[in-house]
Amino acid sequence: MINIRKLEAELWESADLLRAGSKLTSNQYCMPVLGLIFLRYAYSRFKMVEAEILKNRPSRGGRVMPVEASDFAAKSALFLPKEAQYDYLLNLPDDIASAGLVNRDRQTMTSLGEVVNNAMALIEEQSDQLTGVLPKSYTDFSDELLSELLRIFNNSALDEVGGDIIGRIYEYFLNKFAKNIASDDGVFFTPKSLVKMIVNIIEPKSGILLDPACGSGGMFIQSGDFVNQSGMNANSAMTFYGQEKVEYNAQLCLMNMAVHGLTGAIKSGDEANSFYHDAHNLDGAVTM
Repeated sequence: MINIRKLEAELWESADLLRAGSKLTSNQYCMPVLGLIFLRYAYSRFKMVEAEILKNRPSRGGRVMPVEASDFAAKSALFLPKEAQYDYLLNLPDDIASAGLVNRDRQTMTSLGEVVNNAMALIEEQSDQLTGVLPKSYTDFSDELLSELLRIFNNSALDEVGGDIIGRIYEYFLNKFAKNIASDDGVFFTPKSLVKMIVNIIEPKSGILLDPACGSGGMFIQSGDFVNQSGMNANSAMTFYGQEKVEYNAQLCLMNMAVHGLTGAIKSGDEANSFYHDAHNLDGAVTM
């Protein structure tokens, strides 16, 4: 049986060791690394849903009809074009410039960072919630560093334990990064254990949940888990709204929700500063 805590620690140690050997700060490293974990989760989920679709797929002339984006939308799953699939990125040649690869704008790509940026842009095209959210700063990484990170998160144990655990590993990394980033940005990160205790006290079951300072979305994740464990579907039973002044944190929140299969409306920037604005016009609304 796989030791999840040991797996989390090993993945973090490997990834952090790479950061220590680079010139990147925690701020520069955090979003791209979490983006790769997101990509790894999305691919694991994609393969699982693809297998379900192909079970009863009709065939013509002895050939099974190819899967389409609409097939995945029907199962509330994210469709991944070939160029955004984890295995595709892993199996690219070392010399990207010689491979003749072009991005979605038909421009030639010469580095692995450009290829991963393109993968993120292709994923955003599949989800309104993720538009403009996923990191695209992978050209800041050397091809060697990025290739090694892709290899680290290709750990076969992640497929054995399933998508829910990849979500847990995402949270583990988020918590680890937060301890370093908080000192740089003055942002407070609420420990998962405290958020879970609050959720267990309020016992959310249905209706609207507003977090006016949602940070990286911990309250939504724990509430979603609480509702799902009660036998209901969180996305059907609840509507999640969030405000977060720091746009960087709002991006983390949307990625975190996507990793955990949740949808919601998150607003960020000055208009989402809850000291001055009710960004969703929910003042006085009945909740839960």
